[in-house]
Amino acid sequence: MSLVPSSLFGGRRTNVFDPFSLDIWDPFQDFPFTSTALSAPRSEVAKETSAFASTRIDWKETPEAHVFKADLPGLKKEEVKVEIEEGKVLQISGERTKEKEEKNDRWHRVERSSGKFMRRFRLPENAKADQVKASMENGVLTVTVPKEEVKKPDVKSIEISG
Repeated sequence: MSLVPSSLFGGRRTNVFDPFSLDIWDPFQDFPFTSTALSAPRSEVAKETSAFASTRIDWKETPEAHVFKADLPGLKKEEVKVEIEEGKVLQISGERTKEKEEKNDRWHRVERSSGKFMRRFRLPENAKADQVKASMENGVLTVTVPKEEVKKPDVKSIEISG
């Protein structure tokens, strides 16, 4: 897919530098695919891919824990799943449902993504996977994975005789 200004194909643009006036051009839009997966409307495939890829997650490590923060605007905590697989893989998943269309509605622009999303992270060896905590506030999911304490080796002073 390419970002191509609609003005190149007969459309009008009011400002060449306005990023909101760009249209996404798909050169394969009307190409007849034989596979059922590829014969779906291209915009639907793009929306699902966009929802999957656009789930932004930050991962920081503090002295006490690994902290993951995900921006999930518009989702309720019941629509999000946080799981630990195989004891060391953190999986965050969910689904953004598409808004219901009424018969008399006329859409001018659809930019919000919908569909399923999933992100997976392999946790380091020092993660306490059995003590994971998650909370959601104002559309931000915070997952805290405590770390095992690193024991400092016992140092014994030895008196030097001589």
